[in-house]
Amino acid sequence: MPLLIKNGEIVTADSRSRADIYCEGETITRIGAGLDAPPGTEVIDATGKYVFPGFIDPHVHITLPFMGTFAKDTYETGSRAALVGGTTTLIEMCCPARSDNTMGSFEHWMAQAAGRSACDFTFHMGATKFDAATESDLREIVSRGVSSFKIFLAYKGAFGIDDTELYRTLKLARELGVVVTAHCENETLVFERQKELLAAGKTDPGRHHESRPPEVEAEGVHHLMSFAELTGAHTYVVHLSCRQALDEAVAARRRGVNVAVETLIQYLVLDKSYAERPGFEGAKYVMSPPLRDASNQDVLWKGLRDGLIQTVATDHAPFDFESQKQMGVSDFTKIPNGIPSLEERVNLLYTHGVRTGRISLHTLVDAASTRVAKMFDLFPRKGTIQPGADADLVVYDPDYRGTISAKTQHMNVDYSAFEGWRTEGRPSVVTVRGKVAVRDGAFVGDPAGGRFLKRTPSRL
Repeated sequence: MPLLIKNGEIVTADSRSRADIYCEGETITRIGAGLDAPPGTEVIDATGKYVFPGFIDPHVHITLPFMGTFAKDTYETGSRAALVGGTTTLIEMCCPARSDNTMGSFEHWMAQAAGRSACDFTFHMGATKFDAATESDLREIVSRGVSSFKIFLAYKGAFGIDDTELYRTLKLARELGVVVTAHCENETLVFERQKELLAAGKTDPGRHHESRPPEVEAEGVHHLMSFAELTGAHTYVVHLSCRQALDEAVAARRRGVNVAVETLIQYLVLDKSYAERPGFEGAKYVMSPPLRDASNQDVLWKGLRDGLIQTVATDHAPFDFESQKQMGVSDFTKIPNGIPSLEERVNLLYTHGVRTGRISLHTLVDAASTRVAKMFDLFPRKGTIQPGADADLVVYDPDYRGTISAKTQHMNVDYSAFEGWRTEGRPSVVTVRGKVAVRDGAFVGDPAGGRFLKRTPSRL
């Protein structure tokens, strides 16, 4: 059925206008004032509302074995939560353990999503080791449509790679034109500091930050930048949390290293005092890198506004407080890491970024949609509103007022890190390739309508 969205204010990364959008055959076919609706067209009146391109979360964990347990969301629950929050495309981290077969892991992750996701999806392929078999698998996975890798400079013995593997992975990525996304923390410093804290009886969630302070993250970024500079690889620092790490990335960019920076909505609105809450309550806020001192928030908002930071993601990793976070009740190193935020990213960016004047609407669209699409070979199919683009659209009501609660969220987790927070604005209608998936906070779409997005590297 054709779709016509009328009377909305179209906002993209670089333009703003009042016009109608006509969609047919899954794509946008016409944009203009006063468009007519042929018989049988579904018409949505967007008067008083913004119309954004569908948002893209470049960093999520839906299928995640971690620290002896598994993330709570499945694609059935996670994709619905994403859509209710205005996110129409997910890029998931496919993260095999070092002992796992790389191709087998890719096929496993694909099977978890195919036919189960309500929104479109693709992957960053984890390179958690590098040998002849892994190289062969990575080449094949790129040929199947994955144009980005994921590496860890942390989680020693689990996901982390050594320097020889780092060098060879970056060289392969440069050859193939693939971007390498990287978790940047010095794994040795983390491991040694964790041991020292536990030996001293310092076991509570607030000690998580002490085990991996800003200097540990900054050193990880510096380390990656040295290897990127020598190999010429395109790199992307995931979940950057603090001034020191940003300084290292910006310094490298100024000397010609091709590096992009992602921060998370959690770092923009939460600080380390949440993880220091009394009792075990702070475990809800344990993630890596950790929440930082509140002084870093202005640095990150300004970095986003000024273009030093390119994207805002969630690193969504949902673990129940009652049954999973409790694994670390006597040892903070055993708390499953993650602050689930997939459903709230766009509303929090709008409420605490746009409404407060920290960023513009254009920056919101760019950082949460357009720049992601361009960086990961999805543009202009995704990330913009123009004829020929997929009809992934978010009709956004700026006048809506709501309250976040675990009782009403769609994420499959037993708490919200933002319980009781007030929000301004929300998606009133969300479409996936021209089909309505969300109306007024309720999922109404095809639960299996999402597709794998095959990408071709564009960096050769």
